[in-house]
Amino acid sequence: MKKQLVIALSLALCSFSFAQKKEMKAAEKAIKGSNFAEAKAAINQAESFVSAMDIKTKDKFYFLKGQALYANGAGSIEDIDKALESFDNVKTGYAVEIVKLKQDVTNTLLKKGNTSYESKDFSTASKFFEKAYGVTEKDTVFLYYAAATAVNVKEYDRALSLYEKLKEIGYTGITKQYFAIDKNTQKEEPFQNKELRDISVKTKTHIKPFEKLTDSKKPEIVKNIALIYVSNGDNEKAIAAMKDARAESPDDVNLILSEANVHFKMGNTEEFKKLLKQATTMDPTNPELQYNLGVIAADSGEVDQAKAYYEKAIALDPNYINAYINLSALILGKEEAIIEEMNGLGSSKADDKRYDELREERQGIYREAVPFLTKALEIDGESLSAAKTLMNIYSILGETDKHKEMKEMVEAIEAAAN
Repeated sequence: MKKQLVIALSLALCSFSFAQKKEMKAAEKAIKGSNFAEAKAAINQAESFVSAMDIKTKDKFYFLKGQALYANGAGSIEDIDKALESFDNVKTGYAVEIVKLKQDVTNTLLKKGNTSYESKDFSTASKFFEKAYGVTEKDTVFLYYAAATAVNVKEYDRALSLYEKLKEIGYTGITKQYFAIDKNTQKEEPFQNKELRDISVKTKTHIKPFEKLTDSKKPEIVKNIALIYVSNGDNEKAIAAMKDARAESPDDVNLILSEANVHFKMGNTEEFKKLLKQATTMDPTNPELQYNLGVIAADSGEVDQAKAYYEKAIALDPNYINAYINLSALILGKEEAIIEEMNGLGSSKADDKRYDELREERQGIYREAVPFLTKALEIDGESLSAAKTLMNIYSILGETDKHKEMKEMVEAIEAAAN
């Protein structure tokens, strides 16, 4: 009985070994013939035997499975993920082949990413670029492409995670570029690599070879991290990230303004004002900075200071419409106290006299505001706020023709808007 049992087991093992070899050979043959559907079917049949395979056979199985799933680039992104996982399960052997296949996978992912990018499907492009980085985690530039492309479609949470990864691995994106001077044009010309540049110098078509380093991407990365936090309303993290960004790019006025805006949203008016003044010192010819300082001064009740800032904005940009409108608002703001006093007067002769004085003063305020509102309308004939304010002013001043003209303009603007 013992002898018969041993024979029976031996026959079973031979049958099992034959089955796995048959499926593996079928998969290998199908792969060589680019019949990947058939190859996957054979691999699926062989899968049930994996636990009993020796290391060498397992390696061959995972190597073939990876090829069947990758399908020379025709596999889906999910299949490509599984193919890479299968290649990683190979413990010994096939090292050279797998390195080449992984490079092929990377090239396929990049090609698909570029195709998606060119068709403006940025979301899909970003995912392909991320997958390309994930093949070996060496080509960090692909991770940068993935992050930048995700921002294009406002996938901020995903972009944030990619930028944080870039920051963590210390990505700078700095590369060396090769140049030489063209002897005919005397202009510097870039080359794809050092070898091509050196050949041109040796053949005497170019002279004075030199190199340049590209700018670091790190300031951009930390800046985008900060801006995403701002967009997400995560103010505390935004400010911390802004400080990192400003440490990388201390001369970037836009970073200062971004941090200032975060403080403004948080109600930190003094910090906002301080940063705005710092930005103005760095960029004194920027009318928008002067205008924003005017807004803050006006909100703080510093009327004369606000007026000076608005006038500076106009001096820098004579067509800065909002500065004209806000100047008129500053002037018209004086009427509130006058109206309050007028409403509090009695019916005595003295009160009547004071009422007339206040009415004249009020009309003087309106006349002072008119030139700024008129200029605003010259700059933008569709400015409803300027047209409406002028219409009301002319009505109070009793200038009937001008009131009628403004009324028609207001109606035309409102009709166009509807």
